[in-house]
Amino acid sequence: MSAEAVTLLVLSIVVVWGGLLAAILRLRARPERTDLPSGGEDDHREDVAPVERDT
Repeated sequence: MSAEAVTLLVLSIVVVWGGLLAAILRLRARPERTDLPSGGEDDHREDVAPVERDT
């Protein structure tokens, strides 16, 4: 392999693994988002469900 190929290989490895490491560290620091609006209400109707159709 030429020097240019090795340089690009090392650069791409650093970018991919560095991005993975940065994402892991960010998720460890702030695991859940708290700025999202609350979701809909669950009415707990187990016997009434939407009609399922094969399409």
